[in-house]
Amino acid sequence: CDYELPPIRLAPITGGVENVGYKDEAAFYFDLIEACAQAGFLLSIGDGYPDAKIQGGLAALQRYGKTGAVFIKPYPNPRIFERIDWVRNSAELIGIDIDSYNIVTMRNLVQLEQKDVYSLKEIQRYAKKPFAIKGVFLPENVELIKELRPDIAVISNHGGRIETKHGNTADFLSEYGSTLRKFAGEVWVDGGLRSRADIAAAKQLGATQVMIGRPCITALLSDGITGIRELYHRLTAD
Repeated sequence: CDYELPPIRLAPITGGVENVGYKDEAAFYFDLIEACAQAGFLLSIGDGYPDAKIQGGLAALQRYGKTGAVFIKPYPNPRIFERIDWVRNSAELIGIDIDSYNIVTMRNLVQLEQKDVYSLKEIQRYAKKPFAIKGVFLPENVELIKELRPDIAVISNHGGRIETKHGNTADFLSEYGSTLRKFAGEVWVDGGLRSRADIAAAKQLGATQVMIGRPCITALLSDGITGIRELYHRLTAD
C-alpha cells in the first residue's frame, strides 16, 4: 500500500488477575509492556481498583525504562492528583477515562464522578503534561471537547462494555471526527480495530493514532513476545 499507517499504541488495560489469570497485576504488566515495547507498539497503562492496577503498570514502565500514556479513572480530583504525582515521571501524557463512570459496578465501588469541564480543567492544569480525554462516544462528549480543547480526544466505547451511542468507533469517528479535530490537537480511536485494513480506515477517517487492547492480550497468552511481534507485523506489514 502507498499510504502511511498511524502509530499503533497498546490500549490501557488492567485486570490481569481477574480477567487474564495472572497471580498479580505487576507480573501481568511486566510481560505485556516488555512484549509490546519490543514489538514496536507505543505504550499506555490504565487505572482501576485496587491501586495495584495503576501501580503495576507504572512499575513495568519503570522496570523497562519506558514512558507511556497514562489513563486515570474519573475519581474525585484529589485522588486523581495523587495518581498524577505517582506517574508523572513516566507519563508521556495524562488522560482521564471519562466513560468508565458509566460502568455502574465500578462507579459505586470507588466513587467515580461524571466530570464537567471545570473539574477537567483543574486536572489539566495540575498535570502539566499533554492532556487527553478518553471515552468520547456521545454527542455531549463532543460538546465537552469543544469547551475543554484538550491535546487529545480519544474516541472509545470502552471495548463495547458501556451502552452509550449505538454503533461502532468507526461510525463515530466518521460522524464526529472532523468536529473533534477542530477542538482537540489530535483524535485517537480505540475499540474494534483488528486488522491492517481497520487501521488504514481509521487513518483515512482522520485518526492520528489507534489503540489496540484485546488482540494484544490474546497474542501474549498464545505465544508471549513472539505472539505480540507477529500481531504487530500483521497489523503493519504491506
